[in-house]
Amino acid sequence: MTSDPGSTEFGSTDPGTTESADSGQPPVVVVLGSVNVDFVVRSSHLPAPGETVTGGQFFQAPGGKGANQAVAAARCAGVPDSSVARVQFLGAVGEDVQGSAAVRALETDGIDCRNLKISATAATGIALILVDEAGENLISVASGANADFLPADVQQAATVLKQATVLLCQLETPLETVETALRVARDSHVLTILNPAPVPAAPLPASLWPLVDILTPNRGELARLTAEPCHTEAELRTAAETLQRAGCGTVVVTCGAEGAWLLHGSRWEHIPPVPVQAVDTTAAGDAFSGALATRLAEGAELSHALEFAAAAAALAVQQPGAQPSLPRRVEVEQLLSSRK
Repeated sequence: MTSDPGSTEFGSTDPGTTESADSGQPPVVVVLGSVNVDFVVRSSHLPAPGETVTGGQFFQAPGGKGANQAVAAARCAGVPDSSVARVQFLGAVGEDVQGSAAVRALETDGIDCRNLKISATAATGIALILVDEAGENLISVASGANADFLPADVQQAATVLKQATVLLCQLETPLETVETALRVARDSHVLTILNPAPVPAAPLPASLWPLVDILTPNRGELARLTAEPCHTEAELRTAAETLQRAGCGTVVVTCGAEGAWLLHGSRWEHIPPVPVQAVDTTAAGDAFSGALATRLAEGAELSHALEFAAAAAALAVQQPGAQPSLPRRVEVEQLLSSRK
């Protein structure tokens, strides 16, 4: 869907969603992104350079921003019926034990992995994650097979993209791959969502922004994308408007415990936070983006989809780990009901 800067909502007005409903086919969220295995150490505080922090607790879990967001989208879809979104995944793993385990974990959540690439030349991605008592984290990633998912692989899966209702991407796969997927989706009137994480050192190409209907950066990512300060509300809006002028459609800036800010056309709106005690913020953004993609695919109005996404993120930060922390639809709906 090419977004109209003057429009007020996505959802039921999206021609892709309407066609899916009219045909009797369920809406489809395609997630293109990374698959990692997370090695996590929780300790009292994050180490400074050269410092060793002892006494931590270790656990291993499936991760990767793409896989996390696919799981978030699938769990937020609830019980399958004709109106509930299905989730398909595009990405790559290695021919190794970690890759097999990651695929099994995705399929356990009902995610279609038939178009997942098995790389013969690279190992499955690995993420080393340190988490402190306040839930803040440091992450270092060895991309492995994620870097082996190439534009040619996107073209091979073009039929999947063209039949999607929503395409959700991040930046842990090659930038050329992401841009190719967004362009295929745009040409097929598919709603596109980009979670611009992690932000690369080099500026993103100007050709990318007009392909993005909805951008979901956090405050730090927005600052790095625009090279502008993003401390105050006014600065956040100015930076978001910079990306809008570059061609991006809607910008949703997530700000943790402060909630989120929405720039949709000329509309600037605060999305209230759901107050919780954070245990681990690792997958908060993934929960938000995955939940948002599912609700928009199912025809929810933008404001309702954002409220749902904020609640999903709030639940995710109350549990340790990435995919283990991602909530199911019934949990999100219960939290929303309790706040009314």
